[in-house]
Amino acid sequence: MQRKAYVPGIAALLAALLAGCTGGSGSNGTAADPKPGDVSVNTPAAQPGKYRTLPEACAAASHDSLDSLLPGIKQITDQDQRDTAYEGQATLTYDTDRRVGCGWKVESTDATDHLSVDFERVVSYDNAVSDDSRAQDIYATEETAANLPEASASATPSDTGSATGSATGSATATPSATPSTSASPTSSASASTSAGPSETPADLQPRKLSGLGDEAFLNDKLSSGSSTTQQRTVTVVFRTSNVIVRIEYAEQPTASTGTPDSEEMQDKARNLAQKLVDRFNG
Repeated sequence: MQRKAYVPGIAALLAALLAGCTGGSGSNGTAADPKPGDVSVNTPAAQPGKYRTLPEACAAASHDSLDSLLPGIKQITDQDQRDTAYEGQATLTYDTDRRVGCGWKVESTDATDHLSVDFERVVSYDNAVSDDSRAQDIYATEETAANLPEASASATPSDTGSATGSATGSATATPSATPSTSASPTSSASASTSAGPSETPADLQPRKLSGLGDEAFLNDKLSSGSSTTQQRTVTVVFRTSNVIVRIEYAEQPTASTGTPDSEEMQDKARNLAQKLVDRFNG
């Protein structure tokens, strides 16, 4: 009896299967094209931020800057105490590569001054979002929360007068009411107006700042520091690439009749901010 030829048939089937497997890789042996929308293949990783480290916060302000912002330092006669005042107090943080800060508090014969400096290095953990873009989002959130007056950048003296006048009128309607630290920048500016002999100029109101890092803003609040004195707090926040810097400068006069000068405090805070920008760019 003649045997059936099973072996050649099986060999042919195996050859066909092998040909089908190799055909999926393309004639040049490369892998198949990736699926559309495959981010890991088609989209390059977002660029990292310019800055990989942060400066030492308590050494960020020079002695000359601290002498200007904190006049009480030069009134300290004991050299060891003066050196301690210059050193400041580091802010407690858990990741000094991402955030550092320092604070100073010095009393003088005329006032008590507070200064704090905070550095935050923003890192995006999303491959599709760069560090700079993430820092822009964080900065924008803080600027929005500051509730800057919309007309502050282009306000005329008459605009400023009408804005502060109405707010001041509502404040004086209740003699027992006092400014609050939680008040909006606009109401804070009005508090300054009611406390001083003249209205707050437009160029001293809370506003965006130009020429300071990539973007910046300034806030100015006058609040009740105690039952008899008023405390002014000037805040400058700026962003340079993926780092956000926050400066808070506050002064509370010793005398009950004293009111911290807005222009002087703003100039001092902005000067420090500019020095910090120069330090990052240097």
